[in-house]
Amino acid sequence: MKDMLLSVKNLTVHFNVGRRHKVHAVSNVSFQIQRGETLGLVGESGCGKTTIARAIMQFPKPTSGKIFFQGEDLTCVNNFRLRQLRPQFQMIFQDSVSSLNPRRKIINTIGAPLKIIGKAKKEERIRLALKMADSVGIDPKTCYRRPFQLSGGQCQRVQIARALMADPKLLICDEPVSSLDVSIQAQILNLLETLRKKHGLTMLFISHDLAVVKNVCDSVAVMYLGKLCEQVPSEKLYHGHCHPYTKALLSAIPNTKPRIDPQYPLDKINTGGMSSPMDMTPGLSKGCWYFTRCSRAQDLCVKQEPQLSEIEPGHNVACHFPNN
Repeated sequence: MKDMLLSVKNLTVHFNVGRRHKVHAVSNVSFQIQRGETLGLVGESGCGKTTIARAIMQFPKPTSGKIFFQGEDLTCVNNFRLRQLRPQFQMIFQDSVSSLNPRRKIINTIGAPLKIIGKAKKEERIRLALKMADSVGIDPKTCYRRPFQLSGGQCQRVQIARALMADPKLLICDEPVSSLDVSIQAQILNLLETLRKKHGLTMLFISHDLAVVKNVCDSVAVMYLGKLCEQVPSEKLYHGHCHPYTKALLSAIPNTKPRIDPQYPLDKINTGGMSSPMDMTPGLSKGCWYFTRCSRAQDLCVKQEPQLSEIEPGHNVACHFPNN
């Protein structure tokens, strides 16, 4: 346990919709990240990936569950202690442009974390900000511009530099390359990998791109409707997965040489209607949340919800009939 940096236990996040309804964005999610490890979090839009990231950052606090950072429960600490801890876990947001203050110069944006924690005076902050900007590939002349004068890739580098200024131990990346061109994506991913090795970072990497996740992450957690359905080592993602939803995600990747696999007929993937998070009420909704779309669904799937269980070291699946 001494190598465990982040441990999330039974995390649940609900949002009120009107007076009588709730959206169950995240339901009873648990996972752990070792020091120096990168965990990928994947799933379709609306499955709760960003909600988990924001819950870890404590804006807002989760509805229930525990989030242990270096053994300390973030959900129980007061605001003063949270302010002390927050420099140690930072987040890179999905929209690189809107996450920056449009009226603030880049040099001041990068140095803002040091100003907030009172770590250095103005001259020292500027020197450190220029040094960090150079380390992430930002031209020093660019540092005196404002976000609207920069490209998306440059704004993403600014976000990375700002996050690293506080010397964090955990970096949460919420789709850091989804809005960028392919050539710029490669640059940002290579930069993150270089910085991870240089600073010894632990990362939670959220993405839609399974190919990126496989190459960047040590293990991959797959989400569906606010729940984890499978966690698998990245090297086994393509050929060692067991959950039918993971299979459905992989089948959606465009193939330059399409062929029909007789083991998984195309008409048996993603059948049935997709459920809504508003319909999934823990304790009232019985059965597997994926059974309406699953080609393996049987009577047991309708009556009893499968629990995330380990089928081999590092490989957990929530399915009554995993494809072994």
